[in-house]
Amino acid sequence: MKKQLDPTPFFITVAQLAERLGLPYEGDGGVVVRGTASLEEAGPGDLVYVKERKHASLLESTKASAAIIPEDLEFSRIPVIKSSLPRLSFIAVLEMFFPPFKPLPGIHPQAEIAASAIIGADVSIGAFAVVGEDAVIGDECVIFPLVSIYPGVEIGRECILHSQTVLREGVRIGDRVIVHGGVVIGTDGFGYVRNEDGSHRKIPQKGGVIIEDDVEVGANCAIDRATLGNTIVGKGTKIDNLVQIGHNVSVGRHTILISQVGIAGSSSVGDNVILSGQVGIADHVHVGDRVVVAAKSGVTKDIPPDSMAAGIPHLDIREWRKAYASLPHLHSLLREFKKLKKRVEDMENRSR
Repeated sequence: MKKQLDPTPFFITVAQLAERLGLPYEGDGGVVVRGTASLEEAGPGDLVYVKERKHASLLESTKASAAIIPEDLEFSRIPVIKSSLPRLSFIAVLEMFFPPFKPLPGIHPQAEIAASAIIGADVSIGAFAVVGEDAVIGDECVIFPLVSIYPGVEIGRECILHSQTVLREGVRIGDRVIVHGGVVIGTDGFGYVRNEDGSHRKIPQKGGVIIEDDVEVGANCAIDRATLGNTIVGKGTKIDNLVQIGHNVSVGRHTILISQVGIAGSSSVGDNVILSGQVGIADHVHVGDRVVVAAKSGVTKDIPPDSMAAGIPHLDIREWRKAYASLPHLHSLLREFKKLKKRVEDMENRSR
């Protein structure tokens, strides 16, 4: 595979950058931008951004050559591009300066492609990748070296599968899905029944996995196939590294699963949910839409929509805050209780 040539110019003027972004600018439009940086670390030639007015004071000391600022903020020491959403505009600039590495289309001679596989147009497949029988890969996908695609897998358009990814038999992936290295999608769900002699008999896992459009799966995640039916990850959901999704789980649209989240079998998570780092979801639990669960929480029962939860086992976050605030005082309260208990006992003994 040959490397895709980077079409991004090495530098760009403030005026040209504002034109590309479709935004107005103030100051010297001929100032050259050569890179991006944080406000604290920027030097000459760098572009920075200020998200909100309250951070405007940081602009005074920056050494950057230009900035993206809120449209209602006035600043004239350096050229500025004004945006109603400065952070998103800055992300667009980052995409211009640092496009992701993408090989040119083509199949490496050391890739193994089954004769019955269907490969779309402008697909790139790297060395030692394996594509099984009857697999379907859509147009403009990138399959990096050492990817394993089992028989019957269906992959949509413009997907990126990084090295050491494994897609097991029957997995279906939508369009524009990104799967990072070390991910296994479609491994057997963890299901066993105890025999009379105490040994465990494996429950056949014959379902599938459906990953909808625009999902991103972080490195070293595991998404299990369903026992029957499908494990589903909804459109636009973003999954951090080291996340485990059990069999028959349903994850809604535009949900965020942060590192080391674990979701046990047959649970469901709604749309626009945020599960913070190391959250554990017990089996057969439903988490409603727009729920936020704090880090290290253990969810043992259903959570209604539009809630915030924390703790092990989880509580509504208002109740959890009250309980947590009382913890440092429990020891002294216990000592006081013991003293009062002894006084009452002494009083009772004297009254006899």
